[in-house]
Amino acid sequence: MSRAAVWCAALLTAVTAVALTGCSGSAGRPVDGHGTKSPTRAVWKPRPGLAWQWQLDGKVDASADVPVYDIDGFENSAADVARLHRAGRKVICYVNVGAWEDFRPDRDAFPRSVLGKPNGWSGERWLDIRRLTVLRPIMERRFDMCRDKGFDAVEPDLVEGYGNDTGFPLTARDQLRYNRMIAALAHERGLSVGLKNDLPQIPQLLGDFDFAVNEECAQYDECGELAPFIAAGKAVFHVEYAEPRSAFCAESRRLGLSSMRKKPELGVWRSSC
Repeated sequence: MSRAAVWCAALLTAVTAVALTGCSGSAGRPVDGHGTKSPTRAVWKPRPGLAWQWQLDGKVDASADVPVYDIDGFENSAADVARLHRAGRKVICYVNVGAWEDFRPDRDAFPRSVLGKPNGWSGERWLDIRRLTVLRPIMERRFDMCRDKGFDAVEPDLVEGYGNDTGFPLTARDQLRYNRMIAALAHERGLSVGLKNDLPQIPQLLGDFDFAVNEECAQYDECGELAPFIAAGKAVFHVEYAEPRSAFCAESRRLGLSSMRKKPELGVWRSSC
């Protein structure tokens, strides 16, 4: 074969390879310099004031006429998420990232060495969030589940272990490092991510999180601490369990929070501001 023929054959091979790459299953998801697939869709940025439903008790009931649903990532299927999408809703995937739960299908993935004291909820124990190399792949798989089911965002729960008696000497610095890792895992998958409670670290974490989820800031006179999220154009999804609406709704509206009253079991019932 002549040198020209060899050159033409090599060129044809290269062109074919490029064409096949462009037609592969990862089309539209370019690989960055670290070998990580970049998300194709823009990360959802919920704006302040959006009404929402928070239901973690069982399969989702789609009867609430609100634009945002926050539901359990394990208990609900891709079909459930798709049904909410067809109705024009955005859907948040609830995932516990700070405690082990004995009722989850991946419970055996957690070595005993990372399990701390019970956290007050049946079947749950705090995690040693300093063990990033152990916990990261587990959380990656959980967030893969959220992405693959079609969720728009993640609500990672129990991200304030450093302020509790976990059985481990956790520090605020440990928590910041872990929470930033959690936010990065969500963003790598094209999911937005909410900061759950952890009010003292809002100044450091505001840039890492796309919205906030808060429980009972009105009862403890803490709602003003969430103002940086609103000022940044980021929603604050807020619930109260014991306070009547008359005690917090006016202030919630003034602050721009997305507030409602729920029962602690987080079933279907809701009473919004």
